[in-house]
Amino acid sequence: MTIKLFGYSFLLITSLFPCLNTFAQEKSSLDNQKIDGYKGIWFTLGQFSEYGDKYSGGLGTYTAKHIPLAIYAPKVNKTFFVYGGTKSEKDRYLLCMIGSYDHTKNLVSKPTVVNDKQGVDDPHDNPAIAMDDDGYIWVFVSGRNTSRPGFKYRSGKPYDIDSFEPITEEIMTYPQPKYIPGKGFLHLFTKYTGVRELYFETSPDGVTWTEDKKLAGIKRPADKNSGHYQISGQRGEKIVFFFNWHPNGNVDLRTNIYYLQTTDFGKTWTDVQGNSIEIPVTDVASPTLVKEYFSQGQNVYIKDVNFDENGNPVALYLSGPGHQPGPKNGPRQWSVIHWTGTEWKNYPITTSDHNYDTGSLFVKGKEWTVVAPTENSPQKWGAGGEVVMWKSTNKGLSWTKAKQITQGSPRNHNYIRKVVDGKDPFYYFWADGNPDKLSPSLMYYGNSKGEVWQLPYMMDKDWDTPKKLR
Repeated sequence: MTIKLFGYSFLLITSLFPCLNTFAQEKSSLDNQKIDGYKGIWFTLGQFSEYGDKYSGGLGTYTAKHIPLAIYAPKVNKTFFVYGGTKSEKDRYLLCMIGSYDHTKNLVSKPTVVNDKQGVDDPHDNPAIAMDDDGYIWVFVSGRNTSRPGFKYRSGKPYDIDSFEPITEEIMTYPQPKYIPGKGFLHLFTKYTGVRELYFETSPDGVTWTEDKKLAGIKRPADKNSGHYQISGQRGEKIVFFFNWHPNGNVDLRTNIYYLQTTDFGKTWTDVQGNSIEIPVTDVASPTLVKEYFSQGQNVYIKDVNFDENGNPVALYLSGPGHQPGPKNGPRQWSVIHWTGTEWKNYPITTSDHNYDTGSLFVKGKEWTVVAPTENSPQKWGAGGEVVMWKSTNKGLSWTKAKQITQGSPRNHNYIRKVVDGKDPFYYFWADGNPDKLSPSLMYYGNSKGEVWQLPYMMDKDWDTPKKLR
């Protein structure tokens, strides 16, 4: 196993130094065990105002900053997906899990516990996923601040989820691993340095990693602190991310949209036109700024990233005047921002009632699709809602409501997450949950037509057939 100290990787030969093997000694016996069904984690942040919690509910596919959660593997015709789950409704603590869907057989496996969080109930510790050239599945388990470390795991066999071995233990939050064939991993993540700041690291094999390098820490002269959240995407060797800014480190004032990219495995970082940018970015008026919202008093919540047919980046985001839920902060505006090749264009889509309503953006030629919980029921003013498919046939200029994917639901749906290289019918997936009170959290997936299946909540065999709902 490897640990990272001061940004450097150290290999621990635990058979020679058993006293250092606290990681292995502390691990729960649920690691690498199967769980009898798909039960998402329910969570409340506990930051209440007049119209409820800042966010809460079924957060198995939380956060938008864990990227990606699912990958389709054409060699075996399977989709592999990670999420935050629980053993049962009564056990609210977090299990970082992985499942697989067999497209040939239309069967889903029992999920495997990759990392038992041993009493932690916080889905900020949810996992992300990657896959290397040889088909090994990598699971990056998020830590939280400096109080809980993050972990990297590798599957025991290619294209197999029966067992995982721990590879590293380190300080990292919001993992966003990218694998570039023939080169290795470039991993974007967040470190808490009193505030949230953006870093990256690279590795040729997932075992030996470079020193952590800081990407952004914007501060005005009067600020004591900085802070950022990022949402990333990959197209071949091109890795991009959009990020916002937390004035004086205040996450409840997150605003503005910035952009960085690399095409050479992190050796250089540039703006969208390829002009070199010195990292870390520290100036609020940096050339990486693509949309200014601070002067308007608008918060910005970036949700997803994709690319047009020419490889130009597109971001899906939501904006509004404040961080607390409820009508006083008005309807939240969904938009896309797109680099056309010559300029940034910004187009509105629709509105919804909560800053943490979260969905995914799909781009195929001129047809762009957003799948998101934009219908504000059944729990109004709570995070999530009914899932709607929005479409544009003119590259985001105008949008129509193509289909309401869920209707008459007992609980809000949220955090609809797309599959990398996704193939129908497992094109995106998500969880439900009541944001107003503790509830079960069921999990679902959908196809490009908006048809929906429920993942089995209870399983008495290793593989089972998902239930078609609509």
